[in-house]
Amino acid sequence: MKNYELLTKDGRAKRGRFTTVHGTVETPLFMNVGTVGAIKGAVSTEDLEEIGTQVELSNTYHLHVRTGDETIKKLGGLHKFMRWDRPILTDSGGFQVFSLAELRQIREEGVSFRSHIDGHKIFMGPEESMRIQSNLGSTIAMAFDECPNAKADRDYVVPSVERTTRWLKRCIAEMERLNSLPDTINPSQLLFGINQGAVFEDIRIAQAKEIAELDLPGYAIGGLAVGETHEEMYHILDVTVPCLPEDRPTYLMGVGTPENIVEAVYRGVDFFDCVYPSRNGRHGHVYTHFGRLNMMNARFELDEKPLEEGCGCPACRRYSRAYIHHLMKAKEMLGMRLCTLHNLWFYNHLMEEIRAAIDAHEYEQFRKQFIDRLHSEE
Repeated sequence: MKNYELLTKDGRAKRGRFTTVHGTVETPLFMNVGTVGAIKGAVSTEDLEEIGTQVELSNTYHLHVRTGDETIKKLGGLHKFMRWDRPILTDSGGFQVFSLAELRQIREEGVSFRSHIDGHKIFMGPEESMRIQSNLGSTIAMAFDECPNAKADRDYVVPSVERTTRWLKRCIAEMERLNSLPDTINPSQLLFGINQGAVFEDIRIAQAKEIAELDLPGYAIGGLAVGETHEEMYHILDVTVPCLPEDRPTYLMGVGTPENIVEAVYRGVDFFDCVYPSRNGRHGHVYTHFGRLNMMNARFELDEKPLEEGCGCPACRRYSRAYIHHLMKAKEMLGMRLCTLHNLWFYNHLMEEIRAAIDAHEYEQFRKQFIDRLHSEE
């Protein structure tokens, strides 16, 4: 079955529809990050439905080290565990292995490291990552890769990317095996490959062309927003995205700000995820079409307006800036929850605006107006 239908294009901006065993989603889309099966900030599955979430993202490494993927499999998989019936994407754990583990040993077989929770020794390679994700039963599994620093030396990046490509081929073989087993929770699990290469455009282009030949349901661009400038990131997208199949979704991992998303859609990206909306929400920073507001600021003490006029999120429908300011100053969890719900709503509905602009073939105008307004004063 072909999963991705390209509905229309406006310049390089793509408007598509992605069909999975857990439902069909409209792209471009933003995946809400629930690392351990929940969005930080006391956001429930019912909340995710209300704020328009299409895809929830959880993390292989974190669920493996805490609670355990085998336990979740015994409980029927992550969808049943969370009571979420829409698509779930699981990150492979590769980024966490390389960012959280202080002591690690990389070999062709995989990576040995110690858990950041209790220090016990763990080995993870392509096959282990696929098995964990199969136990979780996610809709989309990500290939196990190494995410080198954006500023890593070329001598390091070349063999790293070559190994990541070899690991991808092992992931494909292992997923085919797992999907054929009689006790597999989701035998229709899909695999996305990942493009790496730091900020070396020739490495990115060559690897993108190589993995495009593997005919996967989707492709991700990893290793960006990890130290390079926005201009460097946009340049890598400019040269890399055209080398990936246009008739498959392109996923920019871990990005980013609203402006980053609008710019990346302009360059042909249609899947996104980022912790910014929930992380910033927990600190009282909320996104609006006129930039970010800090609800700890004293200027909101007597402000009876909602966080953003015209917003339909649960926070804006009922509560004032003054009340949310009070909650944040008082360190009440409700303040963090309301700010997080607003931010996730903002991101999800920004994607609706983006899709409408592409459908109307007005994306260039939308992009310019959005960015101009974002840099204006409220």
